[in-house]
Amino acid sequence: MIDLYYAPTPNGHKITLFLEETGLPYRLHRIDISAGDQFKPEFLAISPNNKIPAIVDHQPVDGGAPLSVFESGAILQYLAEKTGKLLSQELRERTLTLEWLFWQMAGFGPMLGQNHHFTHYAPQPVPYAIERYQQETKRLYGVLNTQLGKHAYMAGENYSIADIATYPWVASHERQRIDLANFPAVRNWFERIKNRPATEKAYAIAEQK
Repeated sequence: MIDLYYAPTPNGHKITLFLEETGLPYRLHRIDISAGDQFKPEFLAISPNNKIPAIVDHQPVDGGAPLSVFESGAILQYLAEKTGKLLSQELRERTLTLEWLFWQMAGFGPMLGQNHHFTHYAPQPVPYAIERYQQETKRLYGVLNTQLGKHAYMAGENYSIADIATYPWVASHERQRIDLANFPAVRNWFERIKNRPATEKAYAIAEQK
């Protein structure tokens, strides 16, 4: 059983997407970020960076004590290795999957997050920051579009944790002032993932109170 500490953000959605896709049993613990739940000592004990998501695996493969994991990319890799799903064991496909997973973690997520912040949440408009992050967002969508123009999914022909990590950020494309018509390969990929039963279920969970 996996305990998932979660809020319905792009990073939170990554883990419900994986868990619903693989059918791994889990319990959902909602963290109310607006109420400061992420700063409570019991949460910091498993997520010292005070960010969601985090998990506790009560049945780790080594048979030892419950194991906690924080950071969404690390969680996806951990769960993929635990289940043997959505991360190939073939050297080249596995390497490509991890490259694109880390691309999302290091660039696509953080830059789009800054786009969200300066466009929607900054107390005063900062035109330089808005333009900088908008242009970087467009550049990153272009990189993704090029890759998806070559393959059905980010790491080749198989759906993987790289796609799961990236999809929830693309789901917010309108808030990023991105028109997917300008990125047709991304749009095709996005619609295919959106219509997966596991994706529909994961996002339905997010709507529950």
